[in-house]
Formats: sequence, structure tokens, C-alpha cells
Amino acid sequence: MLSRLGALLQEAVGAREPSIDLLEAFVEHWKGITHYYIESTDENTPAKKTDIPWRLKQMLDILVYEERQQTAAGEAGPCLEYLLQHKILETLCTLGKAEYPPGMRQQVFQFFSKVLAQVQHPLLHYLNVHRPVQKLLRLGGTVPGSQTEKEEVQFTTVLCSKIQQDPALLTYILEVSTSVRHRSGRAPTPGQASLALLRKQRREQGKKIVSRKKSSKEPTTLPREAASIQDKDRSHSKAADVSACAARALSTQPPAEMEEPDGRAGESNLIASLIGLCKSKKGRVALRAQENLLLLVSVASPAAATYLVQSSPCCPAVVEHLCQLYQSVPAFLDPADIATLEGVSWRLPSAPSDEASFPGKEALAAFLGWFDYCDHLITEAHTVVADALAKAVAEKLFVEILQPHLLHVSEQSVLTSTALLTAMLRQLRSPALLREAVAFLLGTDPQPAAPDDGPRTLCAHLIGHCDHLSDEISIATLRLFEELLQKPHEQVIRGLVLCNLEGRHYVARGSPEPESYEDTLDLEEDPYFTDGFLNSSFQPSAKPPPAPATNSDGKTAVTEIVNSFLCLVPEEAKTSAFLEETGYDTYVHDAYGLFQECSSRVAPWGWPLGPTPLDPHEPERPFFEGHFLRMLFDRMSRILEQPYSLNLQVTSVLSRLALFPHPLIHEYLLDPYINLAPGCRSLFSVLVRVIGDLMQRIQRVPQFPGKLLLVRKQLMGQVPGEQLDHQTLLQGVVVLEEFCKELAAIAFVKFPPHGPHLHLSPPREGHV
Repeated sequence: MLSRLGALLQEAVGAREPSIDLLEAFVEHWKGITHYYIESTDENTPAKKTDIPWRLKQMLDILVYEERQQTAAGEAGPCLEYLLQHKILETLCTLGKAEYPPGMRQQVFQFFSKVLAQVQHPLLHYLNVHRPVQKLLRLGGTVPGSQTEKEEVQFTTVLCSKIQQDPALLTYILEVSTSVRHRSGRAPTPGQASLALLRKQRREQGKKIVSRKKSSKEPTTLPREAASIQDKDRSHSKAADVSACAARALSTQPPAEMEEPDGRAGESNLIASLIGLCKSKKGRVALRAQENLLLLVSVASPAAATYLVQSSPCCPAVVEHLCQLYQSVPAFLDPADIATLEGVSWRLPSAPSDEASFPGKEALAAFLGWFDYCDHLITEAHTVVADALAKAVAEKLFVEILQPHLLHVSEQSVLTSTALLTAMLRQLRSPALLREAVAFLLGTDPQPAAPDDGPRTLCAHLIGHCDHLSDEISIATLRLFEELLQKPHEQVIRGLVLCNLEGRHYVARGSPEPESYEDTLDLEEDPYFTDGFLNSSFQPSAKPPPAPATNSDGKTAVTEIVNSFLCLVPEEAKTSAFLEETGYDTYVHDAYGLFQECSSRVAPWGWPLGPTPLDPHEPERPFFEGHFLRMLFDRMSRILEQPYSLNLQVTSVLSRLALFPHPLIHEYLLDPYINLAPGCRSLFSVLVRVIGDLMQRIQRVPQFPGKLLLVRKQLMGQVPGEQLDHQTLLQGVVVLEEFCKELAAIAFVKFPPHGPHLHLSPPREGHV
């Protein structure tokens, strides 16, 4: 196309001076546009039905062709000089704002995008380009559902691609023009001074180009030059007429459209435009705008990052939209429905249209999609922007909106907000936002708690919600803590558990630690154990790798620990042996994968390989396991009285805790033979007391074994569900049996025969 255009032009004028012929053609097309505005009286004809789009296309082709014909790289040709000197872009911007003729704004956006994308000469440093670009950006992203959204996002995409090629442009594009700064009465900063120098150099370079071209002309071309200059003057006067015509059109617009933002808003036209486009109802427009904003914050230099935080609406606008989407989510959502939208991504924010539809699904998907986008912004952004955005999310969403809902007297408000917070934690990946979320939930410096401490912090209130009168709130809050325990932040496990276990005050003082813990604890003296309890052999459904009876450091051997948990439930309360695929080996393979995942997550934290040795002469101090473990132990002690779903969640949180490869957690949660200090309890001691309670209750349930097996089959979906007497008790027994097998499997994969971790061979194919 361009080569054919050049050939036609050269053929028309004899190919003697193609550059002047191009300029004449360029000026002629611009005259055609100005002629329309001077003589046309029909204000209703759409722009696309006039010759304006065709003439703009010809002007673009001439600019691109002229640049390709330039012999000296980096020099501006006569047509480009004409475009800059006669402020054609600024005039077009004015016409686009006036939207005259109808659809002119769309044509202007397209022309700007194509000029910036196809002309390789650096244009954005020119004041006569920078200023109309800023004005055009001010028109974009301001009106939701605008007819020009597609062209607006294309324009911002071109700008962002230029910034990606030259990140130094970001600071320049984010600035307002020099005239705006001077009107504001502020002295130029060093960065502004450098930009002013750059502009001056550009103007001087343009003058040198013009002088070189004039000095190289032959005398015979002077009449043509004079004619060209006269044409320029006439065109310039007509351009003034066009501007006047556009001004008259603008004067008919409402005052709100005439206002131009100043101050901070004027300094961030690109950011404001992108954020406005991010809210578009058109999915592809919103996605492209989000990608462009993500690109900007990722390539920002330290200076540009500081500018984005201090002098642009980037962080406030992003968080404001997040808060608006949160408040648009219905307050009556079911936590189970919220959990179904686990896979919502900012790239696919729309909720999938399947059968599992529920009221509020679209609003929930929009919120979770934008939260995921904020998380990605924080992950990819410069550190300065990431920290500021994370703090803004914590302050505006977590503290100002979410916390009052979590502490509300309305159970529905507590339930929905807790489930939403769990969904947010599940999607959260950025370290900066995770740090803020942990500080919001647990505080900045959690200390060991005392038994009589009141719920002064949010964390204490949430732990209280785990033991709420409403089972739904208890389950939802336990899920929140389970999700929190899976996050790669040491403060979580330290604040909830480890800060209370440090010092090992749960271990009895006054005597040296035994070579083997079984020598100090005679379980046969416990009335809850039968004579054959300790003599039952360790026979899991799949034989684990062999382990020595005693470890080299004298601690309890893995086989003894596993036997203790597997044999804890009496035979008359076991039913798994009657069904397939409920064996211990399944738990071993599951525990192996989960333990490896947990170990890799905590590896950077530098935990010790073993507990600190006790000083036998140190006096005993009162021990308190902390509010979190106390709540879990209290819940576990009521496992025979609680609903099935609640028991599943309590045991799930405890198994997550037991997986952590910290020596104090090994000892306190998984060593049955620990010599506890007076008045202290461990997970195993709580289970022992539950078994004692179970043995007494069994006597009051007729046909207990048959009913227990029937309940297990009902829970596995093998037989239709029907209401039975003592159903809660029977379901609790099933959960208790499975939980003991799960703890045995965790102990097996954690306690090594030699060293801090047990190195198993990879699981067989088909297993986790």
C-alpha cells in the first residue's frame, strides 16, 4: 500500500522531489479535513460517513512512508514536522472531545494509536504530542459503558507498549505538562528540569533539520518552497478556524464535561484511564486494561514507583473498587456456595454458568476476581507500589470493612464475612499482602497468652468463634484457621502454637529425661485400657518400611508411637476392618504428600532439628497451651457429642498442626509417652479421656457394633441414610477411629529412625 502510494506520487510529479510531494499531499489531506469543518452545516452525519477517516488514513500512510524513505536515522521528515509545528494532534484532540461530527472521538483515538504505534520516531517527548496525549487520556475511562472503550483501551495499550520498550517514559507520561505545573505555582523538580531540557533538545534538533533542508535546496525550488510556505500559512489559518469551530461545539456541552481535572488527578491521566477501563462491562476491554496496568507497575523504576504511590490515584482507586465489589456481595451467602468459587481468576472473573448457580454468584465472582487481580498486582509491582497497595487493602478492606463484620452481633454477618475471608486467604499469594493479612488476624507481635486473658484482639475473638453456639460459625472459623495454617508465613504457627510451647513447660521437671518414654508411663494402670490393649500387634493393612525399636538418640521409636495411636480405639468400637479402602496405608500415602509439602514450605524458617534439653534443676512453671490449642482440645474432648461436620473440621485442623516439622509440635502433639507436668494435657491424653468416656457410653447403647457399622456405611454412601438413636455418638466414634489412624500415619512419616525427617521412597503410582 505504501509503496504504491509512493509510486503514484512520484509518477505524478516526475519523481524530482518526492519529499515535497509527500508534504503537499499531507497538507492537502489536512486541508480536506479542515474544509469539512468550515463549510459543513450538517451536524448529524456520523464521522465514518464522511471522508475524514479516509483522509486520516492517508495522512498516516504518508507519515509512515516518509519515515521509511529517510536516509538519516532519527531525523523527522517534513510531514512529521508539519504535524508537530501546526499542532494537528492537539486540534484533533479538541475535535474528539467535542464529538463533532458524531463518532469523531473514535476516529481520533484510532489515529493517535496508529501514529504512535507505526511511526518509529520518538514522539512522546515532544510537547505538542505529550499535551494532546494527556488530554486524550483524560477523555478515556471516565464514562462507564462508553462507545469508544475499545479504541480507548487500544490507545492505552500502545502507550504501555512504548513504556515497556523504554521504562523511563513512565515517569514522563505520568507527569502533567509544563504549563499545568506553572499554573499550579510549583517550582519544577529536578526531574521536570531534565524533561524540559529534553524538550528543548528536541526543538533544537528540529530547527537544525529544517535549516539543513533549506540550505540543501536548489534555487529552482524556491518558488515551490514559497508556495508550500503559503499553503502552510493558509492551512494554519484554517486550522485556527477549525479550533474555533470546535470551541463553539465544546461550548454547547454540559459544564461537567468541560471540566478538566487538575492537581493530582491531572498528573495521572494514564492511571485514571486504565482503572476506569478496568471496570468496563466488556470482558475483553477490562482484561486488556488490567494487563496494561499490571505492565506499568511491573516496569516502574524507583522514581516512577514513588510517583505512583504519592501522586497518582493508583492504590486508592484499585482498593476503592475492591471495597465496592465487596459491599455489593449479598450478606446472605452460604459458606458452601462461597467455597464452590475457589478457582476464580482475574483473567476469567466471570462465574462459570453451570448448574450450581445461586443468588449473588456473579457479584461474588467479580469480587474474588478483582481480589485475585490485586494480589497479582502486589506480586508483580515494584516493592514501593506493592507495600503501599498491600497496606491500602489491609486498611480499607480488612480493618474498616471486614473487621466490623467479623465482630458483628449478627450471626449471618459473621458467617458470611468469615467465609469470604477464608476465600480470600485461599487465593492470596503475594508476600506483602500475606504479611498484612497475618498482622490483621494475629497482630504484629503475638505473645504467650494466659488462661484468664480476655478476647482483646481480633484473633482472640476468632478463636472464640471456633467454640461458638452456632455450629456453622464454628465450622467456618475453623476453616479460616486451617487455611491460615497453610500459608507460608512463620508468624502464623508461632503466634497460634509455638510461642506457648517454647520452654517445654509441659514436661515434668525434677528428674532427667528417660532413655525411653515408655519406661515412665505405664498405660496398663489407666482404667480406660483393657488388658489386651497394649498387647495388640501393629498390623496395618499395608506393611510400612521397617523401623528400629529405639532411635539412636533414645527417643520413642516410630513403631511404638504408631502402635499407640492405632490401638487407642478399642476393638469393639472399630468398624473399618469390615470395609475396603479404609485402611491405614491410605493415610500413610496421604500424610507423606502433605508432610513433604509442609516441609518445603517451612524450610526457609530454619527450625531446630530437636527440642532444647531440659535443665532438671529448673523449677516447674505453670503451663498454658494457648487459647488456640485449648479450644481444639476442648472441642476434641466433646467429639462424641458434636455434629459430624464439626468433628471433621476439628480433626482436620489438628492434623494440619501435627504435620508441621517442628520438634515441639512433634513432642507435644504426637508423642504418647511424654512425661507431662502436673495439670498439663496433650493431644494423646485428651484422646485417652475420650476413649474412657466412650467405653462408658457403649454400655448404654443396645446393639452398638451393628449400629456403628450401619452408620459408617451411611457416611460412606453405601446405604441410604436414616435417623438412628445415638447417631451423633456413633458418627463421633467413626471420626475418632479415622482420626487416630490419621495421627498414626502422620507420626510414621514424620518420626525418622535416624534424623529429623523420615525419607520414604516416592509413593506408588496412583497414590498421593
